[in-house]
Amino acid sequence: MTGALVNAAAILLGGVAGLLLRDGVSKGSCKKDIMQAMGLAIIIIAIKMALQSQSGTVLIASLALGAVLGGRLDLDGHMERFAARITKNTGDRFGDVGKAFVSASMLYCVGAMGIVGALSDGLTGDASVLYTKAMLDGAASILFAASMGAGALLAAVPVLLYEGIITLGASSLSAFFTDAMLAEMNGVGGVLVLAIGLNMLEITDIRIANLLPALFVAFFLVYLGF
Repeated sequence: MTGALVNAAAILLGGVAGLLLRDGVSKGSCKKDIMQAMGLAIIIIAIKMALQSQSGTVLIASLALGAVLGGRLDLDGHMERFAARITKNTGDRFGDVGKAFVSASMLYCVGAMGIVGALSDGLTGDASVLYTKAMLDGAASILFAASMGAGALLAAVPVLLYEGIITLGASSLSAFFTDAMLAEMNGVGGVLVLAIGLNMLEITDIRIANLLPALFVAFFLVYLGF
């Protein structure tokens, strides 16, 4: 689990660095500019991810069914309530914990890079993909924490859990993750990341966590031959 641990540590270290810079960002006039710049950059990344999908039918069906499942499970509500409890204990010194936690978690978790990297780490001991992801996530964590607060650090927990589980179960999971599955999951993930960027630009207020099951729906649709 070296790769997963390094990835989580990079998010924490980046987040701490971002918090140290937070006062300067908050007092200056650049906070909104940073948020908008991040939003635009995330949208570009999202478009590149979404274009990896090879089936518009799978993409649309995954998002629709995922939204139904996420809404029924009220995933967004659960995440917001969890974040609210953290905020209650820390006061308002660290900003909107819920928004930062949800946005950062989705960005770090929805791409196929973590899945591929964790499988490689578990099967061959090569964690180079996760090390690369760690550098990217650490840099993003600096900006998230500086502009949105301590919630960005909490995103290290789901990253460690999902990458760690895949790494530990790599030998049994590798047979299921075909190139087609990863392409469709990346495509759906791109749409979710796009939603993050639009929310950061305050164009939309999409409940991203409720769409998270779409990733698993995409996996099963391809597995079933759609």
